Amino acid sequence: MLQTDSWGTHHARTAMALAESVKQHTDVTPALRHNRNMKFTRTHAFWAAGLGICAIAALFFSSRGTPVEVALVTQGRMLQSVVTSGRIVDLARTEVSSQAMARIESIAVREGDKVQAGQVLVRLRDDEAQAALVQARAAVLEAQGRLRQIQTVSDPVSMQVLAQAKATDLQAQQELVRARDLLRQGFVSQSRLDDAERAANASRAAMLAASIQAKGNQRDGVELALAQSRLDQATAQQQAAAARLDQLSLRAPAAATVIVRNNDPGDTAQAGKSILTLVSGGETRIQASVDEKNLKYLQLGQMASASADAFPQRPFTAKLIYIAPAVDAQRGTVELKLRVEPSVDYLRPDMTVSVEIVTAQVADALMLSTDAVRRDPNGASFVWVNRDGRSRAVPVQTGLQGIGSTQIVKGLAKGDRAILPGSALTEGNRVRETSTRAAPGNVPAMPGLTS
Repeated sequence: MLQTDSWGTHHARTAMALAESVKQHTDVTPALRHNRNMKFTRTHAFWAAGLGICAIAALFFSSRGTPVEVALVTQGRMLQSVVTSGRIVDLARTEVSSQAMARIESIAVREGDKVQAGQVLVRLRDDEAQAALVQARAAVLEAQGRLRQIQTVSDPVSMQVLAQAKATDLQAQQELVRARDLLRQGFVSQSRLDDAERAANASRAAMLAASIQAKGNQRDGVELALAQSRLDQATAQQQAAAARLDQLSLRAPAAATVIVRNNDPGDTAQAGKSILTLVSGGETRIQASVDEKNLKYLQLGQMASASADAFPQRPFTAKLIYIAPAVDAQRGTVELKLRVEPSVDYLRPDMTVSVEIVTAQVADALMLSTDAVRRDPNGASFVWVNRDGRSRAVPVQTGLQGIGSTQIVKGLAKGDRAILPGSALTEGNRVRETSTRAAPGNVPAMPGLTS
């Protein structure tokens, strides 16, 4: 340092001597003092001296080398992960709604209430449904009575009528035989035979009718089947009326917690519109999305570290169980689903969570600031390195990528001093370090960050 100062002082003195010589030359040339176009003054001398000093200073500093900022190559554990954010979803979410438009008579619960399976939560106006059920029950009773009538009355009576018809027919047939015999013997006229034949035909028709009626009232008969069909129809109508009435009492499908209440008593419930929202203690999942450029890093079964924005000090683990087969064309993202461990019981539906999915890790990796890694016109990676005060271009092979750090697989060693961008360099330039960037540390490497 002492030699450098002496060298600079020598050049400064030389410049001052030059300026003094110019001044003396001006003083000893009287003829030129009268020529205004060629006149030199003391001011010109000072300017000349200043320019000389600046030139000498520039030459001095250029000889010290190009100022550069460097980053050290470090070694340690490196993680590569994809970071995103998502929301808590619950598979057992249930929307309680009416199947028809009706006035709400009462709502038995509010947000935060615990409910049991089958518990009535909402009652809708049901007077018309009650009346329809009463009418349907009456129709069932009527059909049952008709069936019993056939079984206990009509069937026995028809059997008696059939027996009587058979007896009458037998008597008429016998009378016809006697009339024919008497006619052959000449004791009766033809008209007597005709009357006997008409009576026999009539009795035969009555017997057939009684037989059909009796058969219809039997167990496999038409009348009994018709009565049974009417009973089945009335029973179905009763069940439909009971179902319509039951639909006006909205019940909890399972043990759950009420998280949303959209109506109050007196409101009109719209068909299909949610009145209450319930969630049960089923499987909890995280639904998120990542930029499509990160799809190459993801695989089913990868573990993730997550934390809810409401509980940043209580991280938990989750497992990647679903990667959407298609990319959202409008957003350029891929949907993900992760399963949360059942022991995590402080999460709430729709909570915002941050998720870091670990995609790769190296236990003992060489790491370098990503800014220091450059590419040549052919796309190959290289790093400018300070070697004994000279810039050297070193080809490198990179591995895991992260925010602020890159794994160096080949080309550099721990402790190498990589030159960061900011200075124009060529091979062999003299360089002078102005600062050294701190090592990036063991921070998780993250290929991308999406919302």
